[in-house]
Amino acid sequence: MLKKLLFTFAFSFFVFVGLKAQEHTEAGHGEITPVHELEAEEHFDMGAMIMHHILDEHGWEFAHGVKLPLPIILYTSDRGLEMFSSSKLDYGNTYNGYQNHHEHIVRVNEAGVSDENVHPIDFSITKNVASLLISAILLILIFTAVNRGYKRNKGKAPKGLQSLLEPVITTIKDEVVKPNIGPKYEAYLPYMLTLFFFILVNNLMGLTPGAANLTGNIAVTLTLALFTFIIVHVKAKKAYWMHIVAPPGVPGWLKPLFWIIESIGVLMKPASLTIRLFANITGGHIIILSFIGIIFLFKSWGVGAGVWGIGAFMSLIEILVAFIQAYIFTLLSSMYIGTAIEEHHDHH
Repeated sequence: MLKKLLFTFAFSFFVFVGLKAQEHTEAGHGEITPVHELEAEEHFDMGAMIMHHILDEHGWEFAHGVKLPLPIILYTSDRGLEMFSSSKLDYGNTYNGYQNHHEHIVRVNEAGVSDENVHPIDFSITKNVASLLISAILLILIFTAVNRGYKRNKGKAPKGLQSLLEPVITTIKDEVVKPNIGPKYEAYLPYMLTLFFFILVNNLMGLTPGAANLTGNIAVTLTLALFTFIIVHVKAKKAYWMHIVAPPGVPGWLKPLFWIIESIGVLMKPASLTIRLFANITGGHIIILSFIGIIFLFKSWGVGAGVWGIGAFMSLIEILVAFIQAYIFTLLSSMYIGTAIEEHHDHH
């Protein structure tokens, strides 16, 4: 039942934003010469529609004409800290000397030309930042309720959210964290569970109508990967460092070459975590939006019916991918930490 509801919301969202993107694209060509106006109105820019819905923005647009303004917070050396609503810069408007150039806030002069001498530092609450805060609050509320359930039902059968999440928590603990990290797994279990549920919740939120593409933002996936990277190298044992600095059985004259190889290997671990999650989530969204865009390119009921079936299947796949990518990120993080904290590497 849950999968059916998620699928219905996800697919409805993709159809809806596709329709609204077409309207937005047609409206944006209204100022050209009358001779070509009819052709422009019939034009549908699929690339622009896709990029609009997978990239971050300063306002949260749920549908065409339905946009939640978000606070723009800027710092410049001459003015200090400034804060105002993102709606002030909608539709190319200028406010207090600022304009929004493709989601980059710039200072402009009286002629409307960007002032290259002023570079505002942007601390704005963008759509992705707002989505991150919402997911964090949602996770806190969910696991606060689960914690109360454990205390209230101590020694009894789990109920409510506790019964829903307990099998997932147990699986991550017993099948992912404990086998890969080893006897000291309990110290890292809170981080691993936070990592898994944060990625999972944001993956699923990205499939709901009007949502942000948070885990499809490479800055977010890089930050998560860096957390794992820092834990690995702060908690790493001597054996881990010796394997990098003085690999056993390697002649002295070959060690400099191995240092380069090992350094690349160390950096490739967070890179693989970053790119895998980012590429899978973003790629899935692009594929579904591309299929939806085909409907407006061909403007055919027959094509629309065929694409609907493919879109339905891809939406189900995306729900599955949301769980798989959260699982894989947690699994690889556990493996990297386990490799770093084990006492001996020589037998490997």
